[in-house]
Amino acid sequence: MKLLSIFLFSLVAFAQSDRGTISGTVSDPAGALIPNATVTVVNEATGVKLALRTTQTGNFSAPYLNAGLYEVTVAVQGFRKSVQKNVRVQVAQSSSLDITLQIGSATESISVTAESALLNTDSAASSTTINREQLNQLPLNFAIGQGAIRNPLSFTQLTPGASINGWNNIKVNGAPAGTFKIIFEGQDSTSSLDGRVSDESQPSVEAVEEFTLQTSNYSAEFGQVGGGLFNFTSRSGTNQFHSSVYDYFVNEAFNAGIPFTNNGNNGLVRPRARRNNFGGTFGGPLTIPKLYNGQNKTFFFLNYEKYLNKEGKFDGFGTVPTDAYRNGDFSAALTGRNLGTDGLGRPILENTIYDPRTSRTGADGRIYRDAFPNNVIPTSLLDPVALKIQALVPKASSAGLINNFERRYNFRKIQDIPSVKIDHNFTGSSRISVYYSLQRTDKDNGQEGCGGPQKLDTKMVIA
Repeated sequence: MKLLSIFLFSLVAFAQSDRGTISGTVSDPAGALIPNATVTVVNEATGVKLALRTTQTGNFSAPYLNAGLYEVTVAVQGFRKSVQKNVRVQVAQSSSLDITLQIGSATESISVTAESALLNTDSAASSTTINREQLNQLPLNFAIGQGAIRNPLSFTQLTPGASINGWNNIKVNGAPAGTFKIIFEGQDSTSSLDGRVSDESQPSVEAVEEFTLQTSNYSAEFGQVGGGLFNFTSRSGTNQFHSSVYDYFVNEAFNAGIPFTNNGNNGLVRPRARRNNFGGTFGGPLTIPKLYNGQNKTFFFLNYEKYLNKEGKFDGFGTVPTDAYRNGDFSAALTGRNLGTDGLGRPILENTIYDPRTSRTGADGRIYRDAFPNNVIPTSLLDPVALKIQALVPKASSAGLINNFERRYNFRKIQDIPSVKIDHNFTGSSRISVYYSLQRTDKDNGQEGCGGPQKLDTKMVIA
């Protein structure tokens, strides 16, 4: 219990908000502001209600709302009821809604479907918001550059003045790379070592409801950041049960071959590539048959995403000795090209190898040697130490004297992101949300030269 108290206190003291606000005014047809009007704000997905009244100046504000669509109803004696549907609340944004009531009976109502405002007049902050629909509709095939689990930061490219390339190398408004900040569910989840490694401490794409990239003029509560602020909010359950399964995969069978290569079967070389990004989600009202019904009150959302990469990394072609060369047979190196004649009148053929045992001094004082017959060195002359070293050199993987070795190595990367979120609403203005996620990365971290790949294990917990 003590630990829970400390945890809750830390949230109050240090958390930064990812919630939005609906604010506005209520007036009559003549433009006079209406005080003490009843305003009811309902989350269309969960049915959670927040009731409030306008001030003496006709203003209202509904703070700390989860991202999503809301229905706003305004009622006051002597006027028709106004119902505004599909009012969108975005992460850390304030939505402005000014309502004009028409004179009439309170039993009558006027229903309006709200449209997104083209310009936010409540804040000077410059930002771009990406919601779940866009995350699912736009292409997001694994992370940029490095090969990893799908990365929501890839959508940085949609923000004016921002760019991303390579290893989360994000630049916003010309600020140095790695100076951005990431907030998830109100908590700072930026890597303290290097912000660019956020692809190994990120949330699952399927667990994200919406995120906003604020580029300038953001609120003072978001301090200690100069290169852009990513503010994420996670998905919650709704009054309807929803689930999904998915798998994004790569296989070399669907890839084009590398030009000017030969796999030995009259085909092009296709380096092994096996990558899978799969998982599933399940969410809805927390219901225990005959004991508890969480409709309009308690919700859960479960997500599990996994990335598997087990493939042969290809780093181009190299040249290694052929099997014949390893056994001293260099006849294939002879080109037949005559470079001239020596002092004994013999032709000097390109790439000829001479036997050091036949060294002798000619009449002109120069030392001459005889070529090995057919350019083949007897195996008895091969140095045993050199043969041991030669055995450490990889063998050719294809025919030919040059570019006959594919520089590849086995690479393995496994990432898991399980997460769970529970929301409980005591009243319209009193609620609690608990989110837990564990990000695990297990991967080979490069080559040593003589041995296998190095291994790196990392874990990231967001609670």
